[in-house]
Amino acid sequence: MAVRQIMLDTETTGLDYRLGDRVIEIGCVELVGRKTTQKTFHQYLNPDRQIDPGAQAVHGISNDFLADKPRFNEVAKDFVEFIRGAELVIHNAGFDVGFLNNELALAGLPPLEDVCAGVLDTLKLAREMRPGKKNSLDALCNEYSIDNSGRTFHGALLDAQLLAEVYLWLTRGQDSLLIDLDAPSTVTHALEFGDAGRPILRVLRATEDELADHERVLQEINKESKGKCLWLEQDAPAAEAS
Repeated sequence: MAVRQIMLDTETTGLDYRLGDRVIEIGCVELVGRKTTQKTFHQYLNPDRQIDPGAQAVHGISNDFLADKPRFNEVAKDFVEFIRGAELVIHNAGFDVGFLNNELALAGLPPLEDVCAGVLDTLKLAREMRPGKKNSLDALCNEYSIDNSGRTFHGALLDAQLLAEVYLWLTRGQDSLLIDLDAPSTVTHALEFGDAGRPILRVLRATEDELADHERVLQEINKESKGKCLWLEQDAPAAEAS
């Protein structure tokens, strides 16, 4: 069964729910089997409190805009049903999880941990893969040539959509080991039979370009796994013995 993942982002009135700050926007994008399904959850929320000027400068959302929007408890069940059973993928997950668990508690609902299959923090993942580099969402978009030109302000749904692209780049290659059983074989004629009915094996050697691509991928895997590429480790004894 294909894994269901939800890219999630929030915008808030401020930086600390323990000081009374609330969620004012939730954006979710669904991936199934590492492919977007076009299913989303997006909701603006009335926080019943003033938005901090510093936060408004980041996301551009005003109290006037939110005045006629629903409260979290009015949409909480729809939100929970959308994310139920999925793995959440969040950039700087501790921030969003803290806010959302606070909102769920105020609505009398169980925390995310009881609803979802788990949480993956792409900020932590990026820091492990790119130590010493900037790993903000904008920085990662620039690194992977993802168009974020529409991100004048932070927005939960837009950021969740960008995060989906960033996540797929950060974890690229994970689906390269999957076998498409319906795909036609590229070596259909590699096996022929002689007069005695025994198969004659034809060796199809990789081209120089294919070997170069293979080596490049191995080096990328070795770099991202911090020197733990099993294929290179297996090749090392053979190289030493030759």
